[in-house]
Amino acid sequence: GAAMAHGHGPGRCRCCGEEAAERGAAWGLYLRIDRQRLQCLNERREGSGATVFRPWEERGDRSQFVESDDDEELLFNIPFTGSVKLKGIIVMGEDDGTHPAEMRLFRNIPHMSFDDTAKEPEQTFSLSRDPLGELEYPTKIARFSNVYHLSMHFPKNFGAETTKIFYIGLKGEWTEAHRHEVTICNYEASANPADHKLEQITPQTHFIS
Repeated sequence: GAAMAHGHGPGRCRCCGEEAAERGAAWGLYLRIDRQRLQCLNERREGSGATVFRPWEERGDRSQFVESDDDEELLFNIPFTGSVKLKGIIVMGEDDGTHPAEMRLFRNIPHMSFDDTAKEPEQTFSLSRDPLGELEYPTKIARFSNVYHLSMHFPKNFGAETTKIFYIGLKGEWTEAHRHEVTICNYEASANPADHKLEQITPQTHFIS
């Protein structure tokens, strides 16, 4: 919204700031995460997993990171506030052995546990060390076009005892989803009047056909 307010005339060239803002906006899916229900399993400090989902411009803030606890594995359960078409991911860590080496993505399996990660993922990525958050991993969009819950499993790193992640960027499109719970409530609330209307219309429909 804010970008539209500039009101530049046509033919006006873009300055770097605007391009950066546009790039940053592309990585805005963190705004669509249901933070109350976001989980990070095996995080050393409770709540630290949530901090890696933040604005693209703040990816360099090295005071915010998640570190694994018992071993090198991390598992994020990320519920969205609607339906997401996921297009790309950035994973940023240290330039050392703590950087995750593999990422496995699961779609629409809420509350995954480490036991559940034995399942076949929708997509697996070999990661390169990315201390500056420059590498974008493109998803198979057809598989991630209707995601209301994303699980990200980081099974191993580059050799350290624990895994550290500073920033995870999620790029894509968000649409408001009609939650099942809500739909059912609405239907029950308005069921009776709708039924009556149907009865009145039905005879005429038959008559016409």
